[in-house]
Amino acid sequence: MDEFDLVVLGAGPTGENLAERAHAGGLSVAVVESELVGGECSYWACMPSKALLRPAAARAEATRVAGAREAVTGPLDAAAVLARRDAFASHWKDDGQADWVASAGLTLVRGHGRLDGERRVVVEAADGTHRVLTARHAVAVCTGTRAAVPDLPGIADARVWTSREATSAKAVPGRLAVVGGGVVAVEMATAWRALGSEVTLLVRGARLLPKLEPFAGDLVADSLRDSGVDVRFGVSVTKVHRDGGTVTLTTGDGTVEADEVLFATGRTPATADIGLDTVGLTPGRPVEVDDTGAATGVPGGWLYAAGDVNGRALLTHQGKYQGRVFGAVIADRAAGRALDTTDWGRSVATADRYAVPQVVFTDPEVAAVGRTYEEARAAGHRVRAVDYDLGSVAGASLYADDYRGRARAVVDLDREVLLGVTFVGAGVSELLHSATVAVVAEVPVARLWHAVPAYPTISEVWLRLWETYRG
Repeated sequence: MDEFDLVVLGAGPTGENLAERAHAGGLSVAVVESELVGGECSYWACMPSKALLRPAAARAEATRVAGAREAVTGPLDAAAVLARRDAFASHWKDDGQADWVASAGLTLVRGHGRLDGERRVVVEAADGTHRVLTARHAVAVCTGTRAAVPDLPGIADARVWTSREATSAKAVPGRLAVVGGGVVAVEMATAWRALGSEVTLLVRGARLLPKLEPFAGDLVADSLRDSGVDVRFGVSVTKVHRDGGTVTLTTGDGTVEADEVLFATGRTPATADIGLDTVGLTPGRPVEVDDTGAATGVPGGWLYAAGDVNGRALLTHQGKYQGRVFGAVIADRAAGRALDTTDWGRSVATADRYAVPQVVFTDPEVAAVGRTYEEARAAGHRVRAVDYDLGSVAGASLYADDYRGRARAVVDLDREVLLGVTFVGAGVSELLHSATVAVVAEVPVARLWHAVPAYPTISEVWLRLWETYRG
């Protein structure tokens, strides 16, 4: 039996940040990991997916600039792209991440950790042995999510891809079917089409990226079609069958054949087998928390949950942010230091629920923070959507010939602050942090008018938005 001040389940980015902050606050910390230290983001999500997407974006941007396009004479080198992707995924080895854990003063415990009542975790190692960890102050659940695959006839035997296989595949499939219309679906359709796959995108709904402004999904759909992706809306898959190297998808409109099929149909909390039932919570469900990260419904305030597993915002940077905040809270409470709960609560709740930045690395990119126009209206705000054609900005026209894009600012008319911003266009991911600062800080629009963008940059869209707003 080993005793620590804090035991963290999960050594992904969220768990690492939470553990490091708690240790910096004076606590001894054990971090339990059943797979690779560094988690989903490092090996099967953020890093490998963006490594696949960046060459496609670089080539596309070069072809849109006269003088450069003439130098682009061939397709992407798929082998080189995949090799670079492998390097960014550290060849699926976690030695470097494990070394960081040790250097940060944390204790790494490898194996599958399960709660076993209050402040107690049982870890089963790969060889079947068990180790019992007890926590003097807290246990933090940072186990993330897993891909949700629908229970369709034939799917269990069809060897379908999830996001893991899509980001780690060793060869380019000749034909790839992608089921879904969200971020993973459109990013992987973009990447594998650029690498040479014939891609069919099957979307159950009426548009892509349904949680973002409607024009974002429309512009991405247009671009995917221009690149050769067969985008089909209103399609539901009812059956999957693999016969050798061919997968057949049955839909209401007929069948689709492919060499591989990716189901990008959502995520589910990785809480089915971590002992939640031993502390009165429901396995397989998110661990709901208050604004300091403490699990609701668990007496004693000793259980915390951060990142995707609590369901607040399924994004790596938000999980890391929660980890930093909650780790500090745990350390302060353990030391008996008073918290300014109003300040902590406001910063966490606001950022998690209303000012969440995200980027979709398609071509064009989509960068958004805060509420959409419809979300703001539904929340009872009196708002105005201020739109501007990004292609009309001087910096954008220099960035690419025939630049296509759009910007929207959602303004609260009663307080004259920004509730949300969306950019769609090449290179707009680098505009997002300025928007995030404006939304999080609730900077008055009148003050933003005096934040002068450099000329000629794409950031000049801020000036054009406020000119449009003033009329």
